[in-house]
Amino acid sequence: MKISFSTVGCPNFTWDEILAAAKDFGYDGIELRGLGDELEVYKTEPFTPENLPLTKKRLKELNLEISCLATSCYIFDKSYQENILKSAKAYIELAKGLSCKYIRVLGDRWITPGEDVDREFVKEMLCKLCDMAKEYDVDILIETNGVWAESKRLADLLEKVPYQNVGVVWDIHHPYRFFNEDVEKTVNNLKDFIKHVHVKDSKVENGKLVFKMIGEGDVPIEKAINLLLRQGYSGYLSFEWVKRWFSDLEEPGIVFLEFINRIKKMMK
Repeated sequence: MKISFSTVGCPNFTWDEILAAAKDFGYDGIELRGLGDELEVYKTEPFTPENLPLTKKRLKELNLEISCLATSCYIFDKSYQENILKSAKAYIELAKGLSCKYIRVLGDRWITPGEDVDREFVKEMLCKLCDMAKEYDVDILIETNGVWAESKRLADLLEKVPYQNVGVVWDIHHPYRFFNEDVEKTVNNLKDFIKHVHVKDSKVENGKLVFKMIGEGDVPIEKAINLLLRQGYSGYLSFEWVKRWFSDLEEPGIVFLEFINRIKKMMK
């Protein structure tokens, strides 16, 4: 398995600082979820068509990959359909240019499950995006968030999508925390659909969800990693330190180094 961090954890870093952190701390890759104030990373300077060759050159020189492009494509929202398709096309083209295999989309707005979504519409959008992406050799991954953190529900959806380039970002945290799923149940339900993994930890303190450094919460991350190893998973474990949304969390310069040291011990 390889290790990356998401740029959601360092919203105030420049691209140069992100590259330096990944290289200096020993990461294999970077998951792109916005850069600075801009969430749509294809609009940012390093990833415009004219600057992409230099960006690719720098990544290669540093022996780094882009592990996943995490988009803001909310594929449950009918009112957003035109924007979904436009944004997804830009991300697919960027993924091809960066030799990045995976694009993450969201089937629900929030991490916590609320009202059900239109499952048929989500399936329809997944099919459209997979069809769009297949000629670029890019996979469309839906994350285990919101109502889709219930792994059986997500597996049932994906079984109805007739494309090979569909899959899952398994956020280890969400099915465990919000549906009380044992990680073994999640893995058994999603099986070969798991193509990218988000790692974060938390505890519930005084009835409130509090994000913690890896190993300081109660999410069974080491058990999940062992299950993935037994499944033969060889993709990325991507650290999603959600500082973009929770500014009081510790600074990335501290937690990125701590994460990779702890996660490597869990992988042994």
